Amino acid sequence: METGVWMSLTLYFVLMIAIGFYAWRKSTSSSEEYMLGGRNLPPSVAALSAGASDMSGWLLLGLPGALFASGLVQAWIGIGLLVGALVNWIVVAPRLREQTERYDNALTIPEFLANRFPSRAFALRTVSAVIIVVFFAVYTASGLVAGGKLFSSAFSGLVSSTSFSDYSVGVWLTLGIVLTYTVIGGFLAVSLTDFVQGCIMMIALVLMPIVVLFGSGGGGFSQASETLASVDPNFLSWTHGLTFVGFISAVTWGLGYFGQPHIIVRFMAVRSVKEVSTARNIGMSWMAISLIGAICLGIFGRAYAVRNGLDVTDSETIFIILADLLFHPLITGFLYAALLAAIMSTISSQLLVSSSSLTEDFYRLFLHKEASERESVLIGRISVLLVGIAAAFIAGDPNSKVLGLVSHAWAGFGAAFGPLIILSLTWRHMSGTGAVAGLVTGAATVIVWILLGWNSSFMGGPGVYEIVPGFILSWLAIYLVSRATESTGEFREIVQGK
Repeated sequence: METGVWMSLTLYFVLMIAIGFYAWRKSTSSSEEYMLGGRNLPPSVAALSAGASDMSGWLLLGLPGALFASGLVQAWIGIGLLVGALVNWIVVAPRLREQTERYDNALTIPEFLANRFPSRAFALRTVSAVIIVVFFAVYTASGLVAGGKLFSSAFSGLVSSTSFSDYSVGVWLTLGIVLTYTVIGGFLAVSLTDFVQGCIMMIALVLMPIVVLFGSGGGGFSQASETLASVDPNFLSWTHGLTFVGFISAVTWGLGYFGQPHIIVRFMAVRSVKEVSTARNIGMSWMAISLIGAICLGIFGRAYAVRNGLDVTDSETIFIILADLLFHPLITGFLYAALLAAIMSTISSQLLVSSSSLTEDFYRLFLHKEASERESVLIGRISVLLVGIAAAFIAGDPNSKVLGLVSHAWAGFGAAFGPLIILSLTWRHMSGTGAVAGLVTGAATVIVWILLGWNSSFMGGPGVYEIVPGFILSWLAIYLVSRATESTGEFREIVQGK
């Protein structure tokens, strides 16, 4: 591997770890600082942290890979995400920032729900914690799969040991770097590294499609269109082969935003409610530019591969292949760093949310209610390590698809927490029993839907993305159970608690 690539990657790793130590000196003296950065994030950091922790390796591997393989029709996923993120910033962000502080300064989503519905506090905290840890173990594994793919594709043959493959070394190396700065610096380290990583990702997604299209062997717009038409006349069609069920399954990815703990926790940490709108504008601009870049990369990358006879066996590695072919080693190293940034920003956020839930909603609830702030921070660090190791074992299969793993975890969170978060923030008639019913119904529906294979084929037709039935049934469960329990006195207790 070229020296320039290693130089760029080494600088990137050193920067991430340096940020971790900076954050350790600034904000790890209490649980609020370690888990929420003291609720003092500037709008720019909160916005890019939410975006970078959201997109993950899916943005540079999964989405371009889907477009590379199937054409422009796959872009509907990105459009659904863009709309969902905007609504999330408008509806959830300001309310969550205000209400989590008002309800006894809740530091985690389960703690907020428990404080919001005290009559069902225990059930909400325990069930929420279980769902968060289980689904985040799978979600984190998707990031480690992406790290393993990067290492095995870009550094193939570097590992000569018969005990370890290039892929497994990539998985554990990715995890090791993330654990270092996350364990040391907590939420502030994760947020600051996300900000830097978000900038790197956006630059890469602007640079790469331009070079692929107009650089040597690219041919420009007209030749790219001709090339793609020769492969498939409908490759650039937005609708060819798109069924109504397929369209719904694609655009409803946006529903997942309302229930992603690693994203909405950024709303809780913004410096003030007034600054949420500034963060929204920054975050949505970043997201739009990055999604357009990823879509263009998949489309133009396919044209480049056909024109130049590239054999791409795994479409999700097209970013890695083009980075290695088209750029100087120093720039290639920067592009690899962008991919690692996408991967690490999400992994670190997920590990920290899982750790926070294990500490606040398990350790302090069951094992040591009077744990000191110092003890809580230590337990948080240990929890980060344990969840990370579990995710690495889940990621052991090199044939795992990044997009598939992400889609399952995304649906699980979206269905379990999405309706619950929206209604708890906006509907005063919601009850604690209704909250528990919605949480369990959403998660169970997603799991059963996947196990029955209905996300692949449903009633003899195309599959329905599991978030659709999960979100709908969770919403109905909350509404119906809340109405049924309204006369029990539970509702009056909630209102008086305000």
